[in-house]
Amino acid sequence: MTAHSETGTLPRLALAAVFGGLFCGYLGLSAAIPVLPDHVRNQFGAGDLTVGVVVTATALTALLTRPVFGGLADRHGYRSVMRFGALALTVGGLLYFLPLGLAGLIAVRLLVGVGEAALFTAGAAWTVLLAPHNRRGQLIGLYGVAMWGGISLGTALGAALRHFGIDAVWTLCAAMPFAGLALISIVAPEPQVARAGGGRGLMLRPAALPGLALALAAAGYVGLAAFIIRDLQVRGIGSGAVVLSVFSAVYAGTRLVIGKLPDQLGPRRVGTWSGIGEAAGLLIVAWSPNLPVAVLGVVVMGVGFSLLHPSLALMVMNSTDSTKQGAALGAYTSFWDLGLFVWGPATGAIASGFGYPAVYLVGACCALTAAVMAGTIRQPAAPLEKGVGG
Repeated sequence: MTAHSETGTLPRLALAAVFGGLFCGYLGLSAAIPVLPDHVRNQFGAGDLTVGVVVTATALTALLTRPVFGGLADRHGYRSVMRFGALALTVGGLLYFLPLGLAGLIAVRLLVGVGEAALFTAGAAWTVLLAPHNRRGQLIGLYGVAMWGGISLGTALGAALRHFGIDAVWTLCAAMPFAGLALISIVAPEPQVARAGGGRGLMLRPAALPGLALALAAAGYVGLAAFIIRDLQVRGIGSGAVVLSVFSAVYAGTRLVIGKLPDQLGPRRVGTWSGIGEAAGLLIVAWSPNLPVAVLGVVVMGVGFSLLHPSLALMVMNSTDSTKQGAALGAYTSFWDLGLFVWGPATGAIASGFGYPAVYLVGACCALTAAVMAGTIRQPAAPLEKGVGG
């Protein structure tokens, strides 16, 4: 059996199942977010710090285990590890029903983070294996759209279902990942040769520089998501939710319409211009005097930020032997989690000390640095497709 990346064919049904499994998993994962803060306060009498710990516990285990699951997927199969991730999310959803106490709830959230890490990392590497060589960057981008679609719909459904009781939300948290497990299970396992001798180690060199660029680029996204609504209120502009919605639409639409650019023009060129675009958009937002200018800023930022991740991921893939691509993608994606951890409190401190525009200025500087880094990442003359490299 030959990998689709070698034959040039596009396995639409297999990709639909992988993307659908990811979408369902993230829908169930995100449905809990709108109800957890009130649940923790009302059930345990906890304060904001504890609420933050419960909500972000998944990110901690995801950060620590993505490279691990990437290596396991390389050795034991992407399908198997992705199914494990969906199963872990399903079990986590069922455990929400049990009266486990606050410590138990945190443990469940840690388990859910493990499931998310396994699901996303194995699925991303599997997508690369299934994708024709000249469409890998595009499909990595669309894989991200499936994830963000699940997050967006899951959050909305979780908020709507809480009016019917929290058990309705927990049911969704368990049912959707189980549906994802069913979708993943209908795809035939990938060929054994594609995973022989899988990747080992928590950090692979090809992932380091692109990953650091991704972590820097996260600063602008975190600042925008955290403060744009409040910032525009303070300026007397308002409509911050509209601005965020425009950003989300542009982010997804860019990958749908021009997602082939990293494949067609080269990931280094597109990554460089994407970082510049993110920086330019943030600068426009920082100095926007009215709503139309703020919207223009998030449009420019959304286009740049949308293509940066698949461009950097494609650089990682081009420089990594096929038997280690799961581990490489896991290591690379962990930098995103690291960026969120760092920039969450950092942007809060910047906003408190220097005001909201300073957050966007710092984000723009970080995006420009990411652009410079993307432009300096060396790429091999030919991507490493076979298991013959280092």
